[in-house]
Amino acid sequence: MSNKPNAREAIVDTASRLFFTQGYHATGLNQIIKDSESPKGSLYYYFPHGKEELALTCINRTSEEVARLLRHYMEGEAAPAQAVQNFIMSMANEAEKSSFEGLVPFSFWVAVETSCVSHELRTACQCVFRDWQDIIAKRLIREGVQEETAERKASVVVSLFEGALLQALTCRNIQPLEAAAECIPAILA
Repeated sequence: MSNKPNAREAIVDTASRLFFTQGYHATGLNQIIKDSESPKGSLYYYFPHGKEELALTCINRTSEEVARLLRHYMEGEAAPAQAVQNFIMSMANEAEKSSFEGLVPFSFWVAVETSCVSHELRTACQCVFRDWQDIIAKRLIREGVQEETAERKASVVVSLFEGALLQALTCRNIQPLEAAAECIPAILA
């Protein structure tokens, strides 16, 4: 029994990596089983509804990881702009440290590719972006920004970050992330 949680984690880790590097449609369950070195039955044991359920798990895990990091910066810094800048630069540092491997914009495979697969995956993707925006918007509201303005600014920040990350990974250069971080004070002013 002690290896079951490890098998589940191996499957989720492998599926996340393959979905991020190959895309949802190009990743098959047999490849996930083989690459995770898990027995075939374990994938269906943990994910009885198959690939879509596994993708939802990967989406939720990615969302939680980014939200946790974003929350850390938004709750720990004196100024919201500085917090967002630090968050973006932490991603830039991680991208550089990992040689631009394994760090993929959420929108790259999840929002674009899976939103056409099912209503459930599209809804999950919408929730991810909304959750990230809410973290930023709530901090702005606490700072006295009107709710509607805070929500719009948060949406722009998430869009800017995702786009900059996509460019950074495509060019294998952190300059787009640095430029995005530089623009944050003007957006959140």
